[in-house]
Amino acid sequence: MPTKSRNPDTLSHPPKEKQPRRRRRKEARPGEIISAGLEEFADKGFAAARLEDVARRAGIAKGTIYRYFSSKEDLFEAALNARLTPVLGGLDSMVDSFPGTTEELLRVAIARLHKALFEDGLHVLMRIIITEGNRFPNVAENYHRNVISRGRAMLARVVERGIARGEFSPSAATDLPVVLAAPAVMAIVWKMVFERFDPIPPDRFAEAHADLIVKGLLSRSG
Repeated sequence: MPTKSRNPDTLSHPPKEKQPRRRRRKEARPGEIISAGLEEFADKGFAAARLEDVARRAGIAKGTIYRYFSSKEDLFEAALNARLTPVLGGLDSMVDSFPGTTEELLRVAIARLHKALFEDGLHVLMRIIITEGNRFPNVAENYHRNVISRGRAMLARVVERGIARGEFSPSAATDLPVVLAAPAVMAIVWKMVFERFDPIPPDRFAEAHADLIVKGLLSRSG
């Protein structure tokens, strides 16, 4: 029986699907490690989280983590950036291009912030900063650099916009715009401590936050 002739090209080159699949797997691995790290941090907190348990969740050897992250602190910072960069970047872009009033801008921004915190799980990272930041100053410093500083700058731009347009009155709050984020911190603490006794839906927190801030900033001259 005659044998089927083989195409020499199929012998000299491996199937094309395998290489892209391996590349995709390698490119996806940092994200998989970050996701596993977030689960571990959420369950254990920062101090008790162990990289060997992160590796187990990700289905990899512990040594693989060190190809991408130099330490647990490095992994936490990467997790922080992965979750917060899209949120802060989106809010930054919105401040630059928002067509409506500054009141409308603030209400939309606050709603997005609360969604990120409670629907996308960012409250877990903030809970770690609140409860463990004092014990791990490098973690707190990274959070301040990557989140607090950027958030303060963005809030300052929103306030400047409102004052320039005559929508907001200058006040102690406009001099220190970081206080405008305070109700979100209260919402996180409430979720951490009191939610099981007295649950408050996140959308109600967001609406109350927006009302408190906007009504306190609006110009009295109009």
